[in-house]
Amino acid sequence: MRALVLALLGLFLASNAAPQDRPIPGMVRVRLVTSAGNIVLALDAKRAPKTTANFLAYVDDGRFEGTLFYRSARRTGDPKFGFIQGGIGTDARRMLEPLPLEPTDRTGIRHLDGVISMAHGINPDAANGNFSIMVGANPTLDARGSFRGYAAFGRVVAGMDVVKRILAMPTGGGREAMRGQMILQPVRILRAERLDGPARPTGRPRPWLIGPPR
Repeated sequence: MRALVLALLGLFLASNAAPQDRPIPGMVRVRLVTSAGNIVLALDAKRAPKTTANFLAYVDDGRFEGTLFYRSARRTGDPKFGFIQGGIGTDARRMLEPLPLEPTDRTGIRHLDGVISMAHGINPDAANGNFSIMVGANPTLDARGSFRGYAAFGRVVAGMDVVKRILAMPTGGGREAMRGQMILQPVRILRAERLDGPARPTGRPRPWLIGPPR
C-alpha cells in the first residue's frame, strides 16, 4: 500500500512540475545564463527543425558564450511590449552558414508572447546567430502575402520576468530600424546550455576564443 501511495505521489509531482523542469515532447530546452538572470527556452524541433538545429549548433559550439542582448525594441505608445534581440551581433568569427528561412505560414508558429525568432537582414535566407524574444504579440513579423517574415521556432518556458526587465532597460543610439533601440548597458550572455539530449558540437575551430574581434 505504501509503495502504491509513493508511486501515485511521484506521478502527481511529475504532472505538476514546471515546464522548465521536465522534457517537453517535440521540444529541446536551452538555458540562457545571462547577467540579468536565466531564461529557459523550448525550441520546436518538430515544426521548425532547421531553425532549431541552427540555434543548437551555436549553443553546442559555445558560440553564444560572451555575447550580448543588445537591442530593446519597445512598442510606440505601449512600451511594455515589443521584443529584445541578442546573439553574436556582427562577430563574423562566430558565424555558421546562412540559414534558409522557415516562415510562419509553413511552421504555424506565430510571433506571440514569449516566442523566440531568428533575426535576419535584407536577405531572409541569411540568418545566423542573432535572435529575438517577443514580449506580447508581434504579428507584423509573421509571413503575409509576399512578405516572408521571420522564423519563429520556440518559446520561453521560464524567465519571462528577465526578458521584461531587459526590454525596460535604457536605450539609445543605433541607426535606421534600430535607431534609439540599442541597450546602453547590454546584458551579457554568459553561456547557453542544452538541457535535453547530448550536445552535438560542429567540431569547427573557435577563433573568437583567440582574441578580440578585428
